[in-house]
Amino acid sequence: MTNSWTDIRNTDLVVIMGGNAAEAHPCGFKWVTEAKANRGAKLIVIDPRFTRSASVSDLYAPIRQGTDIAFLLGLINYCIQNDKVQWDYVKAFTNATYVVKQGFTYKDGLFSGYDEAKRDYDKSTWDYDIGPDASPLSTRPWPIPVASGTCSRTMSRSIRRRWSNASAARRRRNSCR
Repeated sequence: MTNSWTDIRNTDLVVIMGGNAAEAHPCGFKWVTEAKANRGAKLIVIDPRFTRSASVSDLYAPIRQGTDIAFLLGLINYCIQNDKVQWDYVKAFTNATYVVKQGFTYKDGLFSGYDEAKRDYDKSTWDYDIGPDASPLSTRPWPIPVASGTCSRTMSRSIRRRWSNASAARRRRNSCR
């Protein structure tokens, strides 16, 4: 959780993923119910279990265990494709404009540096280019191919393509491996 509980009363959307705030934080969850009652906020719960939080949600997404990252990347891709992102905020307050080290790639479901013999990664390219003041280099205007946000966009598209091209039967078979 990155916000204070009392700040939640001012929101329009609350997303609870992989937790049960209604039971784990009953005193704090009152701010969620207050936001729903006074501001018309929506509550989305993403969890394999139907919990007390899910029972009062506006949208319950019962994902399979272990599919949370694929779900989030799909959500990110949807927001990018449908222009549902507050780009000014992203540019000003996230790492989306930081320049990724040359040599970092993502192809066929693998990041750069994968050693098949060791079944491990060399993570030397998994960082940002650092400027003379020891802070990450930033690019403006954005997006450009070497920016962190552009890398995230590429990964989310790749995962969406792979999942949408696979048949439902194949997904069911592979989900248990």
